[in-house]
Amino acid sequence: MEYVCPICNSLYSYIVKCPNCGRQMEDKGVIQDYLDDYSPYLSMDITQKVDGAPATACTHLFYCVECKNDKRVAIEKILI
Repeated sequence: MEYVCPICNSLYSYIVKCPNCGRQMEDKGVIQDYLDDYSPYLSMDITQKVDGAPATACTHLFYCVECKNDKRVAIEKILI
Protein backbone atom coordinates (compact mmCIF):
# COMPACT_ATOMS: atom_id res chain seq x y z
CA MET A 1 0.00 0.00 0.00
CA GLU A 2 1.11 3.54 -0.67
CA TYR A 3 -0.03 7.12 -0.22
CA VAL A 4 -1.24 8.82 -3.40
CA CYS A 5 -2.83 12.16 -4.22
CA PRO A 6 -6.54 11.61 -4.93
CA ILE A 7 -6.60 14.50 -7.43
CA CYS A 8 -3.47 13.52 -9.37
CA ASN A 9 -4.84 9.98 -9.65
CA SER A 10 -8.39 11.07 -10.61
CA LEU A 11 -9.95 9.45 -7.56
CA TYR A 12 -11.67 12.63 -6.33
CA SER A 13 -12.49 16.04 -7.66
CA TYR A 14 -11.82 19.05 -5.48
CA ILE A 15 -13.76 22.29 -5.75
CA VAL A 16 -12.16 25.53 -4.60
CA LYS A 17 -14.06 28.82 -4.67
CA CYS A 18 -12.11 31.99 -5.37
CA PRO A 19 -11.80 34.12 -2.22
CA ASN A 20 -12.04 37.31 -4.35
CA CYS A 21 -15.00 36.70 -6.68
CA GLY A 22 -16.54 33.41 -5.51
CA ARG A 23 -16.15 31.70 -8.89
CA GLN A 24 -14.99 28.08 -9.04
CA MET A 25 -11.23 27.89 -9.52
CA GLU A 26 -9.53 25.54 -11.98
CA ASP A 27 -6.98 22.96 -10.83
CA LYS A 28 -3.75 23.64 -12.71
CA GLY A 29 -1.85 20.68 -11.25
CA VAL A 30 0.88 20.24 -8.70
CA ILE A 31 2.88 23.33 -7.78
CA GLN A 32 6.18 21.53 -8.45
CA ASP A 33 5.44 21.51 -12.19
CA TYR A 34 5.88 25.30 -12.21
CA LEU A 35 9.34 25.44 -10.62
CA ASP A 36 11.35 25.33 -13.85
CA ASP A 37 11.35 23.83 -17.34
CA TYR A 38 12.40 20.35 -16.19
CA SER A 39 10.47 19.94 -12.94
CA PRO A 40 7.43 18.22 -14.57
CA TYR A 41 9.81 15.46 -15.70
CA LEU A 42 11.55 14.89 -12.37
CA SER A 43 10.58 12.25 -9.84
CA MET A 44 7.98 13.34 -7.29
CA ASP A 45 10.39 12.14 -4.58
CA ILE A 46 12.70 14.99 -5.56
CA THR A 47 10.26 17.81 -6.31
CA GLN A 48 7.91 17.23 -3.40
CA LYS A 49 10.60 18.26 -0.94
CA VAL A 50 10.55 21.90 -2.09
CA ASP A 51 6.84 22.78 -1.78
CA GLY A 52 6.86 23.12 2.01
CA ALA A 53 4.00 20.63 2.49
CA PRO A 54 4.39 17.46 4.57
CA ALA A 55 5.08 14.19 2.76
CA THR A 56 1.44 13.19 3.29
CA ALA A 57 0.15 16.12 1.21
CA CYS A 58 0.28 17.18 -2.44
CA THR A 59 0.17 20.93 -3.11
CA HIS A 60 -2.00 21.92 -6.09
CA LEU A 61 -2.28 25.30 -7.78
CA PHE A 62 -5.84 26.53 -8.33
CA TYR A 63 -6.48 29.48 -10.68
CA CYS A 64 -9.46 31.79 -11.16
CA VAL A 65 -10.00 32.74 -14.82
CA GLU A 66 -12.33 35.58 -13.80
CA CYS A 67 -10.06 37.65 -11.55
CA LYS A 68 -6.67 35.98 -12.25
CA ASN A 69 -6.21 34.98 -8.60
CA ASP A 70 -4.31 31.83 -7.70
CA LYS A 71 -4.28 29.75 -4.57
CA ARG A 72 -2.14 26.88 -3.35
CA VAL A 73 -4.01 24.06 -1.62
CA ALA A 74 -2.40 21.13 0.20
CA ILE A 75 -4.39 17.99 -0.61
CA GLU A 76 -4.03 15.15 1.86
CA LYS A 77 -2.84 11.92 0.26
CA ILE A 78 -4.84 8.74 0.80
CA LEU A 79 -3.64 5.20 1.40
CA ILE A 80 -4.52 2.77 -1.38
